[in-house]
Amino acid sequence: MAGSDPRLTSTANRAEQPCPWRIVLAGPVVAVVSLLLALVATRVAGVTFRDWEHAVAWRCAWMAGVIALLVLLDIVVRAGALSRRRVPTWSEVHAVRRERWTPRRLAAAGGALVSFYVTYLAYRNVKSAIPLLRPGDLFDSQLASFDRTLFAGNDPAVLLHGILGTGNAADVLAFVYMGFFYFVLASLPLALVFSPFPQRGIFYVTAVSINWALGAASYLLLPALGPIFATPGVFADLPASDATHLQGVLLRQRFEFLGDPMAPGAHQGIAAFASLHTSIMFTAAIAAQASRLARPVRIALWVLVALTTTATVYLGWHYVADDLAGVVIALVALGIARALTRFQPHIALRPITWRPGLARPSVAETTSGSDAA
Repeated sequence: MAGSDPRLTSTANRAEQPCPWRIVLAGPVVAVVSLLLALVATRVAGVTFRDWEHAVAWRCAWMAGVIALLVLLDIVVRAGALSRRRVPTWSEVHAVRRERWTPRRLAAAGGALVSFYVTYLAYRNVKSAIPLLRPGDLFDSQLASFDRTLFAGNDPAVLLHGILGTGNAADVLAFVYMGFFYFVLASLPLALVFSPFPQRGIFYVTAVSINWALGAASYLLLPALGPIFATPGVFADLPASDATHLQGVLLRQRFEFLGDPMAPGAHQGIAAFASLHTSIMFTAAIAAQASRLARPVRIALWVLVALTTTATVYLGWHYVADDLAGVVIALVALGIARALTRFQPHIALRPITWRPGLARPSVAETTSGSDAA
């Protein structure tokens, strides 16, 4: 048991203390508000709130299974690192589980995961209903004009095509753009399971969830299709890729949705302002800075922010104005997430001191130094 082995005991159980109930409730609060707003939006639009082909439910269930396996791996590896034996005993495994994965932390991680997908489902429903909520309202010309003003009368996508070319750069940027979806999927379990302190992971996942909600609101504020759909000729020289294939699929789905919004499976996913690719990547980079993750991780994330933002304009998904709005959304989301979770980097990362003869640092403490720069 944790209390009988000083190697698995700390004078202050930091794995449990930093997880008050407000951490557990942060994600659900965002999910409930988003869900209520989405239900109102779909009712006003005259369409049914739904999970098309149960895609979001399946993703949530799949991710829950992944996180459960990672939690088990986390416990076994930490117990093995602290054990004097090759294979840790059941009591050692149980001690690590009791210290690091308290019921409250498990509830916080599970609540954050489910809330993330509930918020995402609400986001998808609002996004799909935008053409019905704002029929005939498109601000592509105004957004394009704003971009040309920023670039002295030039189209930023044309400038990028001229600077980078339309060959290998297109393939690289298409790979980066599509890789965003895998990044989000990977970052969720990494944040929720391997953060030494619960606030870190919950703070990040809550901030990303808020991005979905604010993004849906921005679509409603300034409906737009995006350069590739408003001026497709500008992007005619780009080679075929997964990104261009996705653009074709989304355009076909939009036409089908507008033809019969209540048809089974009918939905649309085209919306330019603001760029959630940019906002979520920027959120991840700032969260990494706040958590003082290892320097190579932080540098890699900022490189991904730059590449992803470039890809959104180069491939015609977004205007530069959309990316600027994405940065604003990220900052607002981070601020709200910090208010909800009370995430305090200077507290979560305070130095750990101990002297020989005293209790060995806890399982949670032994990992915090490796995450700090």
